[in-house]
Amino acid sequence: MKIITEILLSGELKQMAAATFGNLVKAVADVDREIIAVDAELHSDLEALLLENGSKQESLWGINLYPEIQGEDFVEFDSMINMRPSLGNRSCGVEDKELRKKIIEIVAKRIKR
Repeated sequence: MKIITEILLSGELKQMAAATFGNLVKAVADVDREIIAVDAELHSDLEALLLENGSKQESLWGINLYPEIQGEDFVEFDSMINMRPSLGNRSCGVEDKELRKKIIEIVAKRIKR
């Protein structure tokens, strides 16, 4: 597991995918701190890592990254940690369009493709 506070190169992301799921890397974005944790079997492990390092629960959103895919499908909004009825998110996705946009911006800032 790794917290990305600067830049992650796409080659490293591809290596992470190959070593675990083959085609994807699980990640959790902190929308307040604009950082990403990557490379674990479970989004909840990445969530715990970020919480231990000063993130707030309500700022963390689980995503999947597909290093071999270009365009919009590079980021998939699908994680059990996203189910937060108290925050108005009742699915494993990220229902708020502005929040999805913010997460995509953070991914673009932290991962050099």
